[in-house]
Amino acid sequence: MANETIEKVATCLVKAASTFREDQKDAYRKAIAQEPGSSSCWVMQQILENALVAEKTCGPLCDDTGIPHVYIELGKNRALTGQMMQDIKDGICQGLRQLPGRPMAIKGNDCERIDQSGGLNEDSGALEPSPFLIRECDEDDVLRLTIMMLGGGPAIRGITQRIFHKHSVPVVIDEIVNRVIPAVRQLGCSPCTLAIGIGRSQFEATSMMIEAMVKGNYNVQSDMERIITEKVNESNTGALGLGGKNSVLATFVKVGPQRASGVRIVALRPCCCFEPRRASVLL
Repeated sequence: MANETIEKVATCLVKAASTFREDQKDAYRKAIAQEPGSSSCWVMQQILENALVAEKTCGPLCDDTGIPHVYIELGKNRALTGQMMQDIKDGICQGLRQLPGRPMAIKGNDCERIDQSGGLNEDSGALEPSPFLIRECDEDDVLRLTIMMLGGGPAIRGITQRIFHKHSVPVVIDEIVNRVIPAVRQLGCSPCTLAIGIGRSQFEATSMMIEAMVKGNYNVQSDMERIITEKVNESNTGALGLGGKNSVLATFVKVGPQRASGVRIVALRPCCCFEPRRASVLL
């Protein structure tokens, strides 16, 4: 069973790093059709063609192959043991070598890892995944694993800050848009997908943002998601900053529990043109 789990996880990681989902392909095709003959259109055509080649060859979508982020959904009739956690880590290691992932692990103690004086580990499989996020699931007998490969550029442009809501959703939306537009322009690797989490603390907001990426669908947009996308697209940033109607393909928002307070904690990630790179598997 352990070997089966490792193989499933490894295959899931390779798929996440090398494949656009169908709704993601649809979003690109719609965006391309909106801007025929433009520079942005040409860029998006190249991105989609690159994705189709990557899927066919099981090769990385991008040179920045990403840091594995793991989201686990657990039904009430299933258990997650320490051995299973280790099997998942072993499967991630195997998948990174198989892909192959870009060697990004830094060796050494705390200080050596911070200043990179410990040197680079040449083994792709040495790259540690981020801490696992585990959530309950309404499906009683399900243990579903989702792997997302998250790159460095969006992390650099990501923001987690308070917003004074003033008892108004439009105020929160406008503040999000005001912060997103410069981030999208500075990222460069657009068109983006915006991932936004709204919670009571930095941890919760970031968890909501991760869940938004896991659950988001380009073909299903709430009113809030649609409004944010439309407002950011008015910036005319376009693909690779070349100008155009599609600075953002879609917005994924997850709102968690809130507290009686004048602020909302918002975590946002301007996902690059290949993200969110994700795939799921049942274990």
